[in-house]
Amino acid sequence: QVQLVESGGGLVQAGGSLRLSCAASGRTLSGYRMGWFRQAPGKGRDFVGHIGWSDGNTYYTDSVKGRFTISRDNAKNTVYLQMNSLKPEDTAVYYCAGASTPTSGYGYWGQGTQVTVSS
Repeated sequence: QVQLVESGGGLVQAGGSLRLSCAASGRTLSGYRMGWFRQAPGKGRDFVGHIGWSDGNTYYTDSVKGRFTISRDNAKNTVYLQMNSLKPEDTAVYYCAGASTPTSGYGYWGQGTQVTVSS
């Protein structure tokens, strides 16, 4: 059982930056794949990117490549989403999620944190 809590959302102007945090409790994330997702009002939940906890390998959707960076702090059992050059279309509720194996679904989800980017 893993519990995830996101934080760091807020209001930022276009071109600005935010760093989201996802703190995990319950057990170490060793072997997990940690993903970031986002959902705009009235729309489905979209994949943003993920990181392998053990090897640190990352993958990003095309719309955020070069702007967003996912990292993790092993000692703090925390994953981060650094968002730079933010655009209004990045406005959404951002969620972190964990999958215990690369082939399993994301069984653990945080509560979400709101990110609003103004023009």
